[in-house]
Amino acid sequence: MNSSLNSSESNSASNSQQTNDRAIEAQNLSDAALIEDSLNWQRLQPIPPPSEPMQYRAIGLVRGRYIASEDQFTQGTLLTEDETPVSAVLLGRIISLLKNHIDLAQEHLWVVYPRTGQKEDNLHLQIVGVWEPEKLTQQPIQSPEQVIEVVDDYFSVRGEVIFQSTAEGHFVVKIRQASRTPVDKPKYFKLKILGDLETKAVGQFWDLQVERKAETLVLGKGEVIATLPPTKPKLKKQSYNAPSSGTKRTFAPPQPVRKTSVAPPIKQPGRSPTPKPIKRQNPPL
Repeated sequence: MNSSLNSSESNSASNSQQTNDRAIEAQNLSDAALIEDSLNWQRLQPIPPPSEPMQYRAIGLVRGRYIASEDQFTQGTLLTEDETPVSAVLLGRIISLLKNHIDLAQEHLWVVYPRTGQKEDNLHLQIVGVWEPEKLTQQPIQSPEQVIEVVDDYFSVRGEVIFQSTAEGHFVVKIRQASRTPVDKPKYFKLKILGDLETKAVGQFWDLQVERKAETLVLGKGEVIATLPPTKPKLKKQSYNAPSSGTKRTFAPPQPVRKTSVAPPIKQPGRSPTPKPIKRQNPPL
């Protein structure tokens, strides 16, 4: 009798454990599906909306064909749809994706980070992704409304305007890169953009919509977000011997002094004072 009760309790506990395991597994599958749906939604947004009003960024879309260099696969040229060769590099997980899933003989819509040279204004692109949700998403797109229309050669640039020239028709935006760890110092890079903001924009944070024209970035439209507080200038340490003009001082080697014999100066004899005349007195009569 007791053995029968023990067997019944054991079966009940086993069934309860299996039910719990199935519930946990179902919850895990549900979480995985939600994560997959979230990833699919991110894939349908190559350039998502800003996560905060003061988010710095520079990201864009360029259609073209990537041609790797002979020396290194991660460095090459992006031949755009308008036959403009733009210098490009591959970053992150896009490298394995290109090697295993992307036909480089075809044109693709690339997600890129733009850079402009300091000395030369030529555009340089860092390829970080490819936007082809219909090919790279495992599950089919459920709703056509989720697909966001994208524009080739469109860039979203958000940062501080640090220079502008109305006469030359361009301005420079400083963009802060996200630090990998909280203790890392933030890094910055600058982008030169052609166009006129039509106001004094230096020291302001702007949200800019930019287009690519050949190897340059051209302003489409922009909106000022905030005026940034002025930064304190850094005082440069200067040694006491350093010249104030900032030019490097050169010193000539010392020249030998030629000794010459010089006669001692002749001492002039002192002149005695002129004696005063003495008035003689007449003898008494």
